[in-house]
Amino acid sequence: MEKQDNKDSKQLKRGLQNRHIQLIALGGAIGTGLFLGIGKAATLAGPAVILGYAFAGIIAFFIMRQLGEMVVEEPVSGSFSYFANKYWGSFAGYASGWNYWVLYILVSMAELTAIGVYVQFWWPEIPLWGSSLFFFFAINALNLASVKIYGETEFWFSIIKVVAIIAMIVFGVYLLVSGTGGEQASLSNLTSHGGFFPKGWFNQTGDGSYEGLLSALALIMFSFGGLELVGITAAEAEHPEKNIPKATNQVIYRILIFYVGALIILFSLTPWTNITADTSPFVLVFDKLNGFEFSLFGKTFQFTKIIANALNLIVLTAALSVYNSSVYSNSRMLYGLAEQGNAPKFLSKLNKNHAPINAILVSAVFAAICVFINYVAPKNALEILMSLVVSSLIINWVMISITHLYFRKNKLDVHVQTKFPSFLYPLSNYICLIFLIAVLGIMWITGMKLPVELIPVWLVLLYLSYVLIKRKNKD
Repeated sequence: MEKQDNKDSKQLKRGLQNRHIQLIALGGAIGTGLFLGIGKAATLAGPAVILGYAFAGIIAFFIMRQLGEMVVEEPVSGSFSYFANKYWGSFAGYASGWNYWVLYILVSMAELTAIGVYVQFWWPEIPLWGSSLFFFFAINALNLASVKIYGETEFWFSIIKVVAIIAMIVFGVYLLVSGTGGEQASLSNLTSHGGFFPKGWFNQTGDGSYEGLLSALALIMFSFGGLELVGITAAEAEHPEKNIPKATNQVIYRILIFYVGALIILFSLTPWTNITADTSPFVLVFDKLNGFEFSLFGKTFQFTKIIANALNLIVLTAALSVYNSSVYSNSRMLYGLAEQGNAPKFLSKLNKNHAPINAILVSAVFAAICVFINYVAPKNALEILMSLVVSSLIINWVMISITHLYFRKNKLDVHVQTKFPSFLYPLSNYICLIFLIAVLGIMWITGMKLPVELIPVWLVLLYLSYVLIKRKNKD
């Protein structure tokens, strides 16, 4: 019994229940990209951006199914890094794991910066670095507790986001059906004002910039970053063979409901020509409530201040949710890399709550750089950090799809029928890879050259560090 307890103390604990997995998956599909990032894409493509989100959502779903097939077959720590290491090669496992870790360190920094901005809405006297530092300590402390605490926290963060989106969609439908949305609120807005494709597919404007549906694809794709988090939870999920497929399959419906549904409401309530790069569908819909009043206990209340505060609370919750998930996924990826031998062994140490304490602390040290960036460059911090996320995200999705090709080839060679096969293998893999490469091409043409140029530089740095570490281990 004593030996068994000692063995269990060195393993991650399966403390994530079905409801946790479902909401973690849902939270991964709903981030600040939905709440705040749609406006810029809408100005580039008009109503056609709805089609762009639907297509990018299908690509994201293909990749989720490819990852889902692997983690259901082998629910282990390290997720796609483990599979790349086992089925593709040692460097592939090393590169995919460390790339993912760096990606979510950058995302952590960006979200901590966003949190500071949202807190200043209520308390402008609090410096950006001050609120970032407070939530940095709070979220990391939560993750040092048991995985169930993380799951419970993320469950409620996601509930708030889901309720907010459903409320927005329901209220938007009410405004359209009842006629209280004003004379300009109509489904005809989807095709009037230049048609469904007012900016075409891909056109260069007089000032040298580009517009059209294809020019918005890069912005659209990044809204779906985080969906792969379900794969990270596999080693700590109860009944992963049942709960992971359920969560993965529901991703496509969530995308259709929350992204496509919200956009249809957005473009119906007002002509797309009224939308600016800073417009949020929530701001637009809730703004319709500004003239509404209600009475309670003999007092009359106006919605104006309530709406502004509610919206800020929602986007703050979304940012906290993403940062919470970043801390979780980064620590588990480092733990998995240590288990593979692709990271220092001390990173696989677990505390009494079965949380990878050293992996959490090391990730926290690097994410804390964000507090310093916010101190020295508070105005440019968010823009700087988000531009660095782009290249890492592309690499991550490409490596998942390629790893899956190697995985399936191996299973076919040994005549193993997987429990949760992906759709349209291998065609869906090639579609995903062509799409991602096309997005890189569009980014290059439209002026986002730096993230594209960073990809080969980053891969070379990863390879050099890999060679040095392997050589050191041999010595």
